[in-house]
Amino acid sequence: MSPDQLAIHTFTNKPWSIHECLENYARRGIGGVSIWRETVAGQDLGKVKKHLDDSGLKPVSLVRGGFFTGKEAVTRDAAIDSNRGALREAEALGLPMIVLVCGATIGQTQEENLDQIRDGIAALLPQAESAGIRLAIEPLHPMYAGDRSAVASMRDANEMAESLNHPLVGVALDVFHVWWESGLEAQIHRCAEAKRLFAFHVCEFKPDFDHVLLDRGLPGEGVNASARIAKMVQATGFSGLTEVEIFSRKYWSENQHDFLEKIIASCADL
Repeated sequence: MSPDQLAIHTFTNKPWSIHECLENYARRGIGGVSIWRETVAGQDLGKVKKHLDDSGLKPVSLVRGGFFTGKEAVTRDAAIDSNRGALREAEALGLPMIVLVCGATIGQTQEENLDQIRDGIAALLPQAESAGIRLAIEPLHPMYAGDRSAVASMRDANEMAESLNHPLVGVALDVFHVWWESGLEAQIHRCAEAKRLFAFHVCEFKPDFDHVLLDRGLPGEGVNASARIAKMVQATGFSGLTEVEIFSRKYWSENQHDFLEKIIASCADL
């Protein structure tokens, strides 16, 4: 896979500012970018949009919205307000999609969490429709099911998207989170056939990770599932950019130009 077929999440190169990300991705011929809210916090979004437009990078998504669950209504309402803010940010930046990490609250049942997630996404749909912004549900690895996402498999994500049954609601598939899933290929085809496969993220799960969030691997490391799952995704006719989303204290400590070269090399055979 050539660099122009890739999009990189700005959090992948966390030490860089948003403007450094845009400049360096464009310089290396990367195809697109997904922008994390943390990377643009406190920035003039108008200036960021102009830089993005001038860079030639394809705008892919804003990361992230979600976290809809909570025991108290005031908590859930605050989450919806935050997501409304994310929609406004995405619109200001010209980003056509928001990735949703849906949330989970300790002490609630799976059914309670899923119902609150469904209600939260539904509450955003009028604003999403007005802005023309898609909402991509990202299933997370089950180790995060207690406090980060009750949507813990492609099956869960498909069922959630199907229950909402809206053309702006789909799925963001991340290799790190779903590599383990039995019947994954069938779930990918189920998603794609319904035109709900909105995004594809690559990085690797490392069984010997030293941090539950911040020790992801490059494609080919760890369980080495990116190439296998990329073939499944490509077989559906998916035409989007392949997104690189790596949180790694190890790689953040390195020279980020060198890390970018490692990313490009690791994705060459996808």
